[in-house]
Amino acid sequence: MKKIRSLVLILLCITGSYQAFAQLPEEIQIIDPPFWWVQMPVNELQLQLYGDNLGHYRASIDYPGVKITRQIAVESPNYLFLYIEISDEADAGDMEIRLSNKKKEIKLDYELRVRESREGKNQGFDPSDVIYLMMPDRFANGDPSNDSIEGMRESAERSNPERRQGGDIAGVMDHLDYIEKLGMTAIWFTPILENDMSPEYGAYHGYAATDLYKVDRRFGSNELYKVLVEAVHARDMKVIMDMIHNHIGDKHWWMEDLPTQDWVYDFEEYGQTNFRGAVGSDPYASQHDRDKLMNGWFVPEMPDLNQNNDLLADYLIQNTLWWIEYSGIDGIRMDTYVYPDQAYMARWAREVMQAYPDFNIVGEAWVNNVPAAAYWQYDEAGVDDGYQSNLPSLIDFQFSFAVRDAFNEEFEWTKGISRLYYTLSQDFLYSDPMGNVIFLDNHDMERFYEQIERNEDHFKMAYAFLMTTRGIPQVYYGTELMMSHEEGVSGDESWRQTIPGGWPDDQRNAFTIDGRTHKENEILEYITKLTQWRKEAIAVHEGELVHFIPENNSYVYFRVHKEQTVMVVMNANEETVTLDRDRFAEILDDFSFGVNVMSGEKMDVMEDFEVAGKMTGVWELK
Repeated sequence: MKKIRSLVLILLCITGSYQAFAQLPEEIQIIDPPFWWVQMPVNELQLQLYGDNLGHYRASIDYPGVKITRQIAVESPNYLFLYIEISDEADAGDMEIRLSNKKKEIKLDYELRVRESREGKNQGFDPSDVIYLMMPDRFANGDPSNDSIEGMRESAERSNPERRQGGDIAGVMDHLDYIEKLGMTAIWFTPILENDMSPEYGAYHGYAATDLYKVDRRFGSNELYKVLVEAVHARDMKVIMDMIHNHIGDKHWWMEDLPTQDWVYDFEEYGQTNFRGAVGSDPYASQHDRDKLMNGWFVPEMPDLNQNNDLLADYLIQNTLWWIEYSGIDGIRMDTYVYPDQAYMARWAREVMQAYPDFNIVGEAWVNNVPAAAYWQYDEAGVDDGYQSNLPSLIDFQFSFAVRDAFNEEFEWTKGISRLYYTLSQDFLYSDPMGNVIFLDNHDMERFYEQIERNEDHFKMAYAFLMTTRGIPQVYYGTELMMSHEEGVSGDESWRQTIPGGWPDDQRNAFTIDGRTHKENEILEYITKLTQWRKEAIAVHEGELVHFIPENNSYVYFRVHKEQTVMVVMNANEETVTLDRDRFAEILDDFSFGVNVMSGEKMDVMEDFEVAGKMTGVWELK
């Protein structure tokens, strides 16, 4: 922790302060983005300037390779939007912008930076990865000095689980060893942008942004976030940033003085959203239902952004490009993907992927069936309404629901573990099912151990399925400890608890062997061994999935690659089952035995073979 604090101090000395991207004239309160780069993959830059009566000024630039193409004053007299074309011939430097009206001239030096090397940055993520999802406020508190920030509305309050707990970027950096040793290859935080909301709301989750260009100071700083990304990359791991373009927090500085009246949708007109994501793909949906979904506010504290406003749409897209370029992140998870304007989301995904072709984006499409989800992935099959989403990846809620039901139902042809087969059998609807992000649980639902009524066998069976089936696995923090709900706490906070040892006053440290219970160490060892094995399992990363209809409460599937073949048997019975080898001959004829990836034991697959009850066994075939 001392190293982190020293690093923060050095950063502050270098930059002057957390916000010191540029020295603004006193007449200009805010300029977004705070700086830009030359030789960017896009040539157009939108500047949003805010200050008293800036809309009455007109701008001029005399800088080689740069010209103003448009300048737009809006309903609020305090905004001026500049569209600037930066040619490939423009050099880095301080670009002077002159703003003048009949009485006054303002000079602004705007920084154009040299782009850093892209090597090792913006890598994307794919089925070779395992994503570790955490809420930074709930993971670890590496720097207690930022628990309270003068001028910010909410401070850490450890006694109240609905309030901030004080976790931060420094806490994540302190435990990168722990995450890497688990076998995780990518980290996804819930949003880290400023959420300076009222304490009564409790915006520790990060989904109510009040400034889209600032890391929340209670988490750290923009500079420290960049350092974190670099530290993760140095471990050959990746970082996925959580973004929200559907809404902001009602304490966002825009809300005090909206640029235009249609910048956000009118709550009086649309009220709260209907939360029916399937409306977006419904060919028979009424306009009333569409408007309610896309224009209604998520909650009364989250104004719904109107992406049909061209100035706002450009602002949001440019903000995305800025964070990708500045921080070096490898991917984006876009929250509430089905709630904003559909045409805007398609444009956003297209422009981001064109600018950074190796990047990846996963969208949250929380809908109630596979077809409604598949609609949102690029080149969606079977859709003839002309919509092209351009979205590479989806958060696969149908997978999560199927696994939950698989271990809560008695086996039938369509129930119990048959749910897994029938869910995956609909993969023809997706353009790229292997690119789906699959998961057992996340920050918005009960912990999986609770969903399956605290059945340890089922927990291990499900985790093995997660690690070996198609897709990109995501693991919710604490899963490695088989976390259940926090006693005496209800609602979201019961599954968003802190990890013991992440705070100086914790009575034990679950990040260490000695600080964990015997059962926690046992589970962590199981998860670590399987996840570490997966890192090198090319058949799981790239191999074809071949599965067989579940019979007798057992489900068998293979991952087949020219360099490796993996057999997985899920036996949900209490007792051992004997499997008919001839049924799987199309795969097994090329092999004589399998090596259990957990125990190293060999199993003869040239004859019928036995698999113990209540386990998902994984064998590399030889």
